[in-house]
Amino acid sequence: MPGTLYLVATPIGNLEDITLRAIKVLGDVNLIACEDTRHTRKLLTHFGINTRTISYHEHNERERAVELLERLSNGESIAVVSDAGTPGISDPGFRLVQLAIENDISIVPIPGPAAFVSALIASGIPTDEFLFAGFLPSRATARRAKLSELQSLPATLIFYEAPHRLAASLRDASQILGQRKAVVARELTKVHEEIARGSLGELASRYESENVRGEIVLVIERASAETEAVSTNRSVSELVDSLESEGMDHRAALKRAARELGLTRDEAYRRLMAERGNA
Repeated sequence: MPGTLYLVATPIGNLEDITLRAIKVLGDVNLIACEDTRHTRKLLTHFGINTRTISYHEHNERERAVELLERLSNGESIAVVSDAGTPGISDPGFRLVQLAIENDISIVPIPGPAAFVSALIASGIPTDEFLFAGFLPSRATARRAKLSELQSLPATLIFYEAPHRLAASLRDASQILGQRKAVVARELTKVHEEIARGSLGELASRYESENVRGEIVLVIERASAETEAVSTNRSVSELVDSLESEGMDHRAALKRAARELGLTRDEAYRRLMAERGNA
């Protein structure tokens, strides 16, 4: 009989946040696949767990997933953990889960901490509808395009961010999304936990002058009805003209305008022709 694949959530900081079930599973399985074996070994040692570990991270995920699948097929039970939080959430795990499903191997989630959920519930920003979008792109152009794509979404936006990019991301978000309420949640459950609240502009100014460290979650309030209406009614022609005035060529400006307005390129072109034909 094949073994079982367990997806085990581990603490995002405070070791007391692990569940009793997670401790039992980590002690009972044949193998624990983890991002950094040294990091996970500290957790295991704290709880007196001696299970063997093997590395499973973004750089070896493709090859290691095949190896782990073979072990599962041969009857071993394996737990997958990330360095912190829930595996598969902006961390390795998805590829192995896919392979396990394709090969009829039982998959058991062991729930627990996820940094973006902790940040959301403490943010004071509506939790009834939200989008977790992982990490924003590192390059400014791609980051701004992503923010523009999400500009009219009527849901709270949640991102992970690296400390050295935080100020730039807040500045871009402020320019594209406007002065929405936002929260920067840093080092959640750890000694230096910080939850900073304010407008996107206020937070951008604050973190431009601070040396930021640690794990960061950014929570931004949803688009208002007014924002949605403005976005829906924006003129393709005006947006294209604005982008061209910034030095962008016509083809690129039209493509960017289409993306920002949630249109296909053909739809944007037809609207552009109609607007200019009516001018």
